[in-house]
Amino acid sequence: MPPSDSTPLPAIDPTSPSCQSILSELHTKYRSLTVGKVANYIPELAKMDPDWFGIAVATVDGQVFTVGEADQLFTIQSISKVFVQGMALEDHGRDYFLTKVGVEPTGDAFNAIILDEQSKRPYNPMVNAGAIATTSLIKGADPTERLNRMLEMFRRYIGHDIFVDIATFMSERATGDRNRAMAYLMRNFGMIDGAIDEALDLYFQQCSVMVSCRDLAVMAATLANLGVNPITGERAVAATYIRDILSVMYTCGMYNFAGEWAYRVGLPAKSGVSGGIIVVVPNQLGIAVFSPPLDDRANSVRGVKVCEELSDYFGLHLFDSSMGCQKFLQRFGKGSV
Repeated sequence: MPPSDSTPLPAIDPTSPSCQSILSELHTKYRSLTVGKVANYIPELAKMDPDWFGIAVATVDGQVFTVGEADQLFTIQSISKVFVQGMALEDHGRDYFLTKVGVEPTGDAFNAIILDEQSKRPYNPMVNAGAIATTSLIKGADPTERLNRMLEMFRRYIGHDIFVDIATFMSERATGDRNRAMAYLMRNFGMIDGAIDEALDLYFQQCSVMVSCRDLAVMAATLANLGVNPITGERAVAATYIRDILSVMYTCGMYNFAGEWAYRVGLPAKSGVSGGIIVVVPNQLGIAVFSPPLDDRANSVRGVKVCEELSDYFGLHLFDSSMGCQKFLQRFGKGSV
């Protein structure tokens, strides 16, 4: 039987605070939740174990707390869109970026073939059409240089070298006709310039980058830390574009669940069809959850539950007057890097 949403977490002993114990309780509470289905429209994704379940929290002062399969590698998928948006902004600036990609939420599915009727732009960089247009903006003399620049960008956020899973990339490429349709439609309206196949290959490659839940928590904490990786101290993105990234995450990051997410959780977030969710608590910490089974809006079932409970339990909602995130940092000691 899945756990009851109303089941309270046990009281915390204030004399021996432990973030690990809270994450462990959440992991225990929701690991038996078996609803949802692993994505199968990309064949490689269908191979993921539905029992994989990891939670990680990274703070802006470099603490990292994990539980479960937090070091299991998986493909980043749509969570990559957040970081590629930042790269495109650095390459072109805010004004030019907005001529190619909008920032409006949409109630449509993430893979809808639809553009804004007036501007002909894709609605935002978090849906597939907008993400493809965003990726096409990445500068480089040739496809190899663009890919290497992108991998280096991810390295700065994570703190170590990363790689593209070739099997997933080839699987995405072989089944990507819907994304091709979007790309050709956008080129017709001038939202994409240049070779469609090169832009799509780079997009499929960014979605096929391998990460862990721990990596995602550090990436989220880097955004929370105004673009500086809290583990390495290296800047990953210019601080001036953090507001752009977090604004779009808040309004568009959870697809057609974005409004309810903003209401219930109240934090910038992004999900991916491999089962990852990242959450940013500005100036405080990053949260990541990984669990492959998805709901009918392509968000991790366990991931949504964990994030809702963490936000409620600690008062993390941006409009919660209790300042829960401050209490979180005051309450817990050092984690393990």
